[in-house]
Amino acid sequence: MPDTAPDSGSEQAVLTSLDDGILTVTLNRPRRKNALDAATWDGLRAVFTRAGDDPEVRVLVLTGAGGDFCAGADLSGDRGDTHPLQRMRGVNEVALLLHELPIPTIAKVEGVAVGAGWNLALGCDLVVSSRTARFSQIFAKRGLSLDFGGSWLLPKIVGLQKAKRLALLAEIIGAEEAERLGLVTYLVEPGELDGFTADLAERLADAAPVAVRQSKQLLNENADRTMRDALSSEARTQSINFATEDAPAAFDAFIEKRDPEFTGKWAVK
Repeated sequence: MPDTAPDSGSEQAVLTSLDDGILTVTLNRPRRKNALDAATWDGLRAVFTRAGDDPEVRVLVLTGAGGDFCAGADLSGDRGDTHPLQRMRGVNEVALLLHELPIPTIAKVEGVAVGAGWNLALGCDLVVSSRTARFSQIFAKRGLSLDFGGSWLLPKIVGLQKAKRLALLAEIIGAEEAERLGLVTYLVEPGELDGFTADLAERLADAAPVAVRQSKQLLNENADRTMRDALSSEARTQSINFATEDAPAAFDAFIEKRDPEFTGKWAVK
């Protein structure tokens, strides 16, 4: 896939690089703390769409350039005559594309992650944060309400009462408190952020791709369903796993006491 997405002025708004199945997506507006302008939204939409269809991509890592993750939506830009609901439809499309990506996603966070920027990180499957990162659902201080899925994500992660605290007070919290609340998966020292995230992404990229994708889908879908629905979905997806080369390869590797190599290819001809 291309190395860049649409640009913002003279700089590329979103950068991409693909290495051994790991697609790194970098928000690239460091002078604005990677605030999300129209070009960035368009870039993310294009990248997420292509990543979901590219069989070479096994993991997506989302990060920001210049020492910050994302300062949220860029409120300083010219929004033209576009109706707010139309603009929000575009934002919502990006949120859904991220949520529904079949591959595992990792947010690598340093610096600030606020507003839609924090919810962009929370929309990923795993969040790796530097101990020096800072987070805020800043919307209320800007005369705005939650967006980019925050009203759905926060209660599911921290519960309704704590979600209201974060949304209504719009406090800035540190990475350690974010981890205590369950909003950060891994907390690491600043100098270890790149190496830790790279190792985590490699572990996910080496896993059985079909099985990993299906487990992610099951967790996303069944969190709001009944046990009966979940069991039915699990039976269906497990049958698909047995139709790939990966399950037999894993069984053989276990017996032979070695690491398996997963291809994601179908065994059924």
